[in-house]
Amino acid sequence: MMILSVWTLGLLLVTFGGAHGHTNFPANFVVAKRNDPHPVTLTCNTQTEEGVSWRLDGEEVELDNYVQMEGPNLKISEVDAPMLGEYSCWRGGTMLSSTYLFQELEEDVALDSLLNCRAKSYDCNFTCSWRDSRFTAVRLGLGHDCSEGQRSCRWETSGGGHVGELQFVLPHSLSPYAEESTTLELTAEAINTFYILRRTKTFYLRDIIQPDSPQIVRCQEVGHELNVTLDPPPSWSTPHSFFSLEYEIEYEMKDDGKIESSFSTLIPKKISKLRVRSRDSLVLSAWSQWTAWQNVRKGKKNRYRCKKGRHGDRQDSTPRSSDRLKTKRRHKKTGKQSKSRLI
Repeated sequence: MMILSVWTLGLLLVTFGGAHGHTNFPANFVVAKRNDPHPVTLTCNTQTEEGVSWRLDGEEVELDNYVQMEGPNLKISEVDAPMLGEYSCWRGGTMLSSTYLFQELEEDVALDSLLNCRAKSYDCNFTCSWRDSRFTAVRLGLGHDCSEGQRSCRWETSGGGHVGELQFVLPHSLSPYAEESTTLELTAEAINTFYILRRTKTFYLRDIIQPDSPQIVRCQEVGHELNVTLDPPPSWSTPHSFFSLEYEIEYEMKDDGKIESSFSTLIPKKISKLRVRSRDSLVLSAWSQWTAWQNVRKGKKNRYRCKKGRHGDRQDSTPRSSDRLKTKRRHKKTGKQSKSRLI
């Protein structure tokens, strides 16, 4: 039988995508591997010994050396493109059950190139974005049951997104205060017409941490410098004394327009605007997005303002974490130099 190349399979995905693609995963389906010497068995849902017939996409199945009946069930050997689709077993004019036969897509592509995951904090969930528009149905699952394709897997389906992008929210049970010694095992399944892609990756939650942009509270003149007061984003884990952030401030000099940056909240006074980003200071997470540029003006009584409508610091009413828990988080920090204490 003809064996399709990876390039041909990719072409079929593009050719048949869209009009004929699944928008949801079928209730019953079987996945065949390419060049698998073991036959695939499709089960007919019947409790009697009466004869049944099989149809493929509505057309009666012709039996041959590769497609044979075994009782009421159908056994298929050397699965290839013409054999893929929806199989249904019938008794007379009544359909007893149906099963989709897919073929596993073996494209040499890593899951990281298809899926981007991000956690805004150490709280109970994180989000993932699927970026490959060739696939019309995608689902994600956490844990060994999902990587093994068990029925007990709890799959998460897409919550929508931009054109060509699907958004997922995945809950997890990791404690934000305990030492993170267990990896997350994420499995993705994606289908298009006759083909299914399965990929699994493992990672620590800390590997995908990326805070939201911080909040610029105020600018206060301190001698010949400005002290910039910053707050963590509302989505960041609490207490903030335990889940500490470090900040980078980028600013434009008023005299020559030169852009400079600082990891301290004390910056030159003669600037025209500034913006800020943040990251977890202990695990050196990915940086947040920059805030929008904020103009810095000298107002009445020589007070500097870098944001309207907000005064004073937000107080953290949550008790500080114990030294024991702090020690557990700090063991992950390697080779990091000490930085100025942030206000």
